[in-house]
Amino acid sequence: MLTKFHDALRLRTSPVIFFGSAAIIIAFVVGTIAFTEPLNKATTAASDWLLTNLGWFYILGVTVFLAFLLFIAMGRFGRVKLGPDEEPPEHSGGAWFAMLFAAGIGSILMFWGVAEPISHFGDPPRGVELGLEAGTWGAARDAMNFTYYHFTLHTWTIFTLPALCFAYFIHKRNLPPRVSSIFQPILGEGIHGPIGKFIDIVAIIGTIFGIAVSVGLGTLQINGGLNQLFGVPETAGWNLIIIGVVCGLALISVSLGLDKGIKVLSNINIVVAVLLLLFVLVAGGSTLFILKGTLESFGSYLVNLPELALWNDTMSNSGWQNTWTVFYWAWTITWSPFVGIFIARISKGRTIRQFVSGVLAVPAGFSVIWFGIFGYASFDIELNGEGGLVDRVVGEGDIPGALFAFLDHYPLAFPVSVIAIILVIIFFVTSVDSAALVTDSMANGHEDYNPLGQRIFWGVSIALVTAALLVFSGEDGLTALQSTIILVGLPFFIMGWFQMYALLRALKEDAGEMPRMRTREWAQVLPPEEYERREDDAEFDTEDYVVEPTYTTEIPIMRDPYEEVEEVEPEGAAGSGSLAARTGSSRPELPEDGRPQSR
Repeated sequence: MLTKFHDALRLRTSPVIFFGSAAIIIAFVVGTIAFTEPLNKATTAASDWLLTNLGWFYILGVTVFLAFLLFIAMGRFGRVKLGPDEEPPEHSGGAWFAMLFAAGIGSILMFWGVAEPISHFGDPPRGVELGLEAGTWGAARDAMNFTYYHFTLHTWTIFTLPALCFAYFIHKRNLPPRVSSIFQPILGEGIHGPIGKFIDIVAIIGTIFGIAVSVGLGTLQINGGLNQLFGVPETAGWNLIIIGVVCGLALISVSLGLDKGIKVLSNINIVVAVLLLLFVLVAGGSTLFILKGTLESFGSYLVNLPELALWNDTMSNSGWQNTWTVFYWAWTITWSPFVGIFIARISKGRTIRQFVSGVLAVPAGFSVIWFGIFGYASFDIELNGEGGLVDRVVGEGDIPGALFAFLDHYPLAFPVSVIAIILVIIFFVTSVDSAALVTDSMANGHEDYNPLGQRIFWGVSIALVTAALLVFSGEDGLTALQSTIILVGLPFFIMGWFQMYALLRALKEDAGEMPRMRTREWAQVLPPEEYERREDDAEFDTEDYVVEPTYTTEIPIMRDPYEEVEEVEPEGAAGSGSLAARTGSSRPELPEDGRPQSR
């Protein structure tokens, strides 16, 4: 029946995955509007339980993911190319970084650039534990430690792990661009069965909800900026208008495709963002203070990183980490499938070492600069200027309006704030645009021709979920966003552990297990007096013993471990073998000597 309905609508996708995901999205939107209060209570209760009992699991998970990525990149698998062995990278380094920046974290930088450092400066996370007073230099240093912890290596780790898995299985094993493809070494042919489809539905739902949270935060920020500049009221009606405009522009970009849509917008984003960054650095009159502070805070972050990476707020048990760090990790990992597939799509031809170092270091390095400049410029306003940011952000809780309150202390505040609003809009347009394209690819299982209507459906779905979470969830829409995303993020963290195993197993299968190290063998040595005693005693045999250290075999001769690879006929024709055999996950039979033969 689903197939007939699918064909009647002239779709070109997987009926089970498409309609399964669509049904859940529609049910959530209708349920949120019809049963707002009971649904909010249930979501809040469930998220509170999870934060209390499993918050540590989120903290541990991201740190383990980071360690795994470093292990893979620095080891022998770091030289493996994500694609055909002789193929060069598909995009230049500059274009690659611009697309990484726009689709991954650009919108986050705009929202939290001022709000995060000032929030922790005015309310130190470890104030009780370390005896830090709000508004002091100690509070400023710890505020930057947590800001860097939240938005540099760990955030990009959450994107990099699935992105690397996607890049390997899509470009190396030529599997469909779906989350289920990552589990092919475990599931084999099952990636096309019920378990694989379930994984893909969960991934699509998580992506839609993750982007919806991002668009919701962006909507609040845009509305806050419009309120400050033009007196636009911060109401549900205006939130709906903003959601409609952002998603409408995204649908136009979707129809233009990757090269004419996302790529062009990404290049505009990076240029305007850098110009805004330079304006904040120079125009405030505290350039030297900002540069010195940024460098100093980066060093402090590196020193404190091991502690921060495993800190669980055990002693004070204030609940701070649940509402900040755990929320960040849960939110980020829900839209990691979309960012992961997007990064994998633009990273074909790079080695694993290049991929991990680039995706981790380059955007994280930019985040260090961005938050350092905005953070210390904010501290300068509080400590040496007119102040008022802490009162606005911490006292009044106006996190969405933090950027515009900050720019109000700079010259040309009005035109620069208008540019900032436009930049925020473009960032969120590219996020929705990318999510619609990637979600459609996950549902289809390929990146060839797809009807435009399918991509438009996913863009509209993001708008509907955003509206349901932000506008129809009562007065505190932001709390509804946070509670929902914490729950949605849990299955993604669980899948992350299986992703590490699947990638490592696939690499060992495709690159071949390294033979054990062979060394020269030596005879067992006895002290001279003991050797003489045993020679005189008929009960002992000294044939296998020596007094002088003596080797019994020659030094092994090192040979090239690689043999010429012969072309073979693909075994993927209809009716020929299982999927595991066709894609390399079944272990070949070994000859009697136990050594694998070259294919």
